[in-house]
Amino acid sequence: MKNLNYQKVAEKALSQIQKGAFLLVKAGSRINVMTIGWATIGFAWRKPVMMILVRSTRHTFGIIENAKSFSVSVPLKGFEKEIEFCGTQSGRDIDKFKECNLKTTPAQKITTPILDTPGIHLECRIVYKSAMNPKFLVADYHYLYPKKDYHTLYFGEIVACYKI
Repeated sequence: MKNLNYQKVAEKALSQIQKGAFLLVKAGSRINVMTIGWATIGFAWRKPVMMILVRSTRHTFGIIENAKSFSVSVPLKGFEKEIEFCGTQSGRDIDKFKECNLKTTPAQKITTPILDTPGIHLECRIVYKSAMNPKFLVADYHYLYPKKDYHTLYFGEIVACYKI
């Protein structure tokens, strides 16, 4: 495991996230993995922060609403089939870890694990969340929400960033 400066890997991580990366959430004994394709990495509240989005209709939403943290595992190559599967199947209906043969390993600083896969891993402590208000969304973005299932934005302080 090699510790990384989040700023130095942000561009590479965000480039891969556009193609898909894994979001893991855990609350109590409930854990889920889903694919994310939208995120930001920046600096707010005098801290390094990652913002991810989860739709209220997703199984993950029911878990992250009760979670204190999330992790993002960004594979730098491979995992295309697993990313597609975890982005098209619901944890309500199927064990995505089992179906994709994905293994977890404990995170360094949070209770939510990371995927035991080569790549960049970000551990984030949830510090703020906000449900989107569609009246504040510009009109030309409403097509992204044909079912009116708007995202909740989760801001996580990046407490660890490393490569395995």
